[in-house]
Amino acid sequence: CGARVQSGHETTTVDTAQPPTMAEGSNPPSTQPHEHSQQAGEESGEISHSSSCIFCRIIAKEEPTKIVYEDQDYVCFQDHNPSATHHYLIVPRIHIRDPKALTGEHLPMVERMAEIGKQVLVDQGGSVEEARMGFHWPPFTLVKHLHLHVISPESSMGWFSRNVVFRVDSFAFVSHRWMIEHLQTCT
Repeated sequence: CGARVQSGHETTTVDTAQPPTMAEGSNPPSTQPHEHSQQAGEESGEISHSSSCIFCRIIAKEEPTKIVYEDQDYVCFQDHNPSATHHYLIVPRIHIRDPKALTGEHLPMVERMAEIGKQVLVDQGGSVEEARMGFHWPPFTLVKHLHLHVISPESSMGWFSRNVVFRVDSFAFVSHRWMIEHLQTCT
């Protein structure tokens, strides 16, 4: 979504879908198109399934992974390279390429992903109070399928993970709260 900005007599629309610490003029490059055939919704980054996506294959149970939660819309599993004692990924069953593809219509989805993340932490014996939850921002997304990282406790994260890879509201990682606030401005 964009925001309308008035300067003098001119009104322009600017892209506000940037992490909070991105310097003006240093927009991250666009994400690359999917490598699969054209499907409905692909232009918006939303398709039902991609056989080339590891997360789509996990959702379809074509890849061995410990699933800790699933319902008709979401799946949660342990990160294969955990950064803390508890590190889970919440993914929607529908393939959305990354958080930059989200619009105001996706606000309930992001809110639900955060709710699931908190519940999974409680169910798995983790601490919600010491949790870090967020999304990697393109081009810093290794898997091109929207996923919410749920990491706890922050105190068990290594320095590099805590201060670089999962640094909250940086150019590479945005908190779930930032994403929710951003999507609220898009509705």
